[in-house]
Amino acid sequence: MDGTVLVADDDRTIRTVLTQALTRAGCKVHATSSLTTLMRWVAEGKGDVVISDVVMPDGNGLEMLPKIAQDRPGLPVIVISAQNTIMTAIQAAEAEAYDYLPKPFDLPDLMKRTAKALEQRQRAAPAARVEEAERPDELPLVGRTPAMQSLYRLVARVMNTDLPVLIAGESGTGKSLIARAIHDFSDRRTLPFVTVTASDLQDIEGPSRSLARVKGGTLLIDEIGDVDAEVQARIVRMIDNPGEHVPRFMATSQTDLTEALDRGDIRQDLYYRLSGATLMVPSLRERVEDIPLLAEHFLLRAERDGQPSRRLSEDAMELMRSYSWPGNVRQLEHAVRRLVLTSRAEEITRSEVEMVLGNQPEMEPVLGGGDTEKLSASVARHLRRYFDLHGAMLPPAGLYARILREVELPLIEIALEATGGNQAKCADLLGINRNTLRKKITDLDINVTRRRKLM
Repeated sequence: MDGTVLVADDDRTIRTVLTQALTRAGCKVHATSSLTTLMRWVAEGKGDVVISDVVMPDGNGLEMLPKIAQDRPGLPVIVISAQNTIMTAIQAAEAEAYDYLPKPFDLPDLMKRTAKALEQRQRAAPAARVEEAERPDELPLVGRTPAMQSLYRLVARVMNTDLPVLIAGESGTGKSLIARAIHDFSDRRTLPFVTVTASDLQDIEGPSRSLARVKGGTLLIDEIGDVDAEVQARIVRMIDNPGEHVPRFMATSQTDLTEALDRGDIRQDLYYRLSGATLMVPSLRERVEDIPLLAEHFLLRAERDGQPSRRLSEDAMELMRSYSWPGNVRQLEHAVRRLVLTSRAEEITRSEVEMVLGNQPEMEPVLGGGDTEKLSASVARHLRRYFDLHGAMLPPAGLYARILREVELPLIEIALEATGGNQAKCADLLGINRNTLRKKITDLDINVTRRRKLM
């Protein structure tokens, strides 16, 4: 790499690591913990690429992007942030950041993006911004797992395009919320957002009525997989002849439309008209680490609605995390709201969670696939789904280590439970050295004391 990189981050370790890595790659580096200093460097004409954190002691990195664009048009800014929400991804896209990476970031991945930014200094035409006064305080989309971060970035990328969007995922995962977020933060946000179902398009006048309602805004076709062949043909004609005010078309589906395509249940021409960009919304089983964050979100929302303040005990939260949630986020929200109403004290206990979950739909195996499916086949299926979640992009670098951790953590936890927390027995059961087991317990942050208590 050849060029000068300006690094702004209040974490000294990150500044040191980036300075060393970029210098070894052949770049000149100026690093600072101050946005004021960064902006002075930019005004002085220094730097070919900027790498900036969002939350800094003297300001917000995202708020500096318009000023940077004004002072130095075409200067690429890569935003890195520990505030890993969809709002951060969308704000970064709206502020015309060159790229956005959530922390903790993968260093080789960041280096590749920096090299690309140095090679492509000319930026695309600015996209329209959402005025701050129009932006809601929060979006009802919560999640910090890699799968959700990838989804947020795809949402930000397709937001201000005219591509039709197909949003696929199980019932209760938040497909309609994703569609609404894309509309509310797009150039069409001041125009209508209209949701139609198969019944709305059943008669011959259905499409024209829908187009009259949407008036060039966003038309969401809910559960396109449930639409019969006659209505599918009507939708194709509606997309091809939208009239004077062309809306943006989006659709949701619980079913795998590629399989429906193979079976002949979905017309090819309809599928290709709707799948300009495909977003796969992960199930809650695929983002278990988000459950505490989601539960806290729903508890706070209930409190804002006038319900009593509640919190989940550690045991209660562990049970929530171990449940398979066949109804996904919607089921979790309903369960939390019921717990708020039925719990006897401020702290919700494990037994109270057991009572509420006991009335939920039957638990399903997290890996699924039935008792006869081999573990390797089940893992392969879920790995393919993980790759599919990223669409045309590859998953973030470091996949091998992440997958190993996902397997090691439950394996060691279950083995410790089975051996009553006896590390010697556990090491023998796993066939590894006891010192190796101790190191893995430390590295994976496994609570050995709690494992004993569970027995």
